[in-house]
Amino acid sequence: MRYEPIHNLKIPKIGFGTWTIGGHHTADPTSDERSLSALHSALEMGYTHFDTAEIYASGHAEELLARAILESGIARESLFITSKVSPQHLNYEDVLCSCENSLKRLGMDYLDLYLIHWPKVGMKLEETFRGLNKLVQDGKVRHLGVSNFNLKLLKKSAALSETPLLTNQVSYSIPDRTYEKNGVLEYCQQHDILITAYSPVKRRNIKSNPIIKSIAQSRGISLQQVALAWLTTQPRVIAIPTSFNPQHQAENLQAADIVLSQEEMDQL
Repeated sequence: MRYEPIHNLKIPKIGFGTWTIGGHHTADPTSDERSLSALHSALEMGYTHFDTAEIYASGHAEELLARAILESGIARESLFITSKVSPQHLNYEDVLCSCENSLKRLGMDYLDLYLIHWPKVGMKLEETFRGLNKLVQDGKVRHLGVSNFNLKLLKKSAALSETPLLTNQVSYSIPDRTYEKNGVLEYCQQHDILITAYSPVKRRNIKSNPIIKSIAQSRGISLQQVALAWLTTQPRVIAIPTSFNPQHQAENLQAADIVLSQEEMDQL
């Protein structure tokens, strides 16, 4: 596994996203067995960065992640856990309450990383970061970040955070270059902020891409591995794919060790 060194940390180039674990926007207990199986296999094969949020399955994703970690016997200190506060809870008191509730569901004393999940029209970032900074001061959160923030909001967030902003989590993939085109990627790379790519593998898009197919065939790897390697070869970029399939989980994890050549990167 390759890591991205940043701010005295080593963040895995490939983490595990928990969107759809335990349901979608609401909890679906009928999917618990399948979700726990996916989490157990990910933990067993060596995933250490798990990304979740209070909005995922209305908090049930956090509960299932807590159960899987407990049952795995893996030490909390060896894991890097990210969660997020929803845009409905960006007031000072709500930020503190949301974090406390996430910690309770996760059965943990602290989060490694806590993000603003989405910006909200009319939000008062000063108030939000007053709460986030308090969480860091109190030891409830170790690092702060944002998600789905444009360049203007990202710069404002970086100025309001009393500790170095660790990441902007965004939709980023070979077919989705929005945050490359709007200047966010370049800003992050220049200011030691990670881009955490969610939805990094859009299967319908990559299956029809002849360049991806060609690189995959020449290297003897899957199309998904090419798509992930394109991301992780870039500096200050990590990815958090989700899969319930152990074989795909393993392939995703292995993609972190695939470094594409400059020629391949230029082709893509």
